[in-house]
Amino acid sequence: MDTGLANRVAIVAGSSQGLGRAAAFALAAEGAYLALCARGRAALERTAHEIRERFRVRVYTETVDVRDSAAIEQFAKNVNKEFGRIDICVTNAGGPPAKWFLEATDADWNEAFSLNLLSAAVFARAVIPYMQQRQWGRIITISSITVRQPQPQLVLSNAIRAGVMGLVRSLANEFGKDGILVNNVAPGYTATERLKELSASRAAALGQSEEMVEQVWTEQIPLGRLGRPEELADAVVWLASERASFITGQTLLVDGGMYKGL
Repeated sequence: MDTGLANRVAIVAGSSQGLGRAAAFALAAEGAYLALCARGRAALERTAHEIRERFRVRVYTETVDVRDSAAIEQFAKNVNKEFGRIDICVTNAGGPPAKWFLEATDADWNEAFSLNLLSAAVFARAVIPYMQQRQWGRIITISSITVRQPQPQLVLSNAIRAGVMGLVRSLANEFGKDGILVNNVAPGYTATERLKELSASRAAALGQSEEMVEQVWTEQIPLGRLGRPEELADAVVWLASERASFITGQTLLVDGGMYKGL
């Protein structure tokens, strides 16, 4: 399948590990040039080196904390200066900590808002003008199944990530006329370091082993297993591609059938 992504310029946030890293590799495999950012310089450079060696594409890196709006905006300017364009922006950040409602403080709520909702809005604000210049663009947010099916002990994610769906729909409505498509991918339980953190927290809260917690999760998934980061990345590539040219404002669940709604 020709995705039309060769030589497109794609920003991928939080790309030093997990889902962001997988998305970066998948886009590079299609020939896209990459602008990668993350907080950890060493892991980010390792990812960039592996991608350059494997796919022979241009990769620009910058250390960015997505909670810093000014840093995001400067990053976008630097990417445009480096490549002369920005075609795709994949927003991604680690999820908020697992907490029950009465455990969450004002600081926790503010942190979750900044990390998982505001950062997506700031990235969009930073890249849309460059996309408007070419009348073509793709903005893809990576969120969680919690946008459709809230999960126990994840009240911060349940509440804040739902706002991402409202942002996606709003941007899709406003900027469709400019050829900019905006969509959200929502992974279910996927085998990442983030999931290991969640299983440890849940196990401690319930007095169970992490293996027992993961078994309960797996039993909720009709496919009978956890997702792989590469499977989420394939969905990102498809939404970024020319093959998804009439799809915008949508949330695509990559959850192995876990969501039980219609």
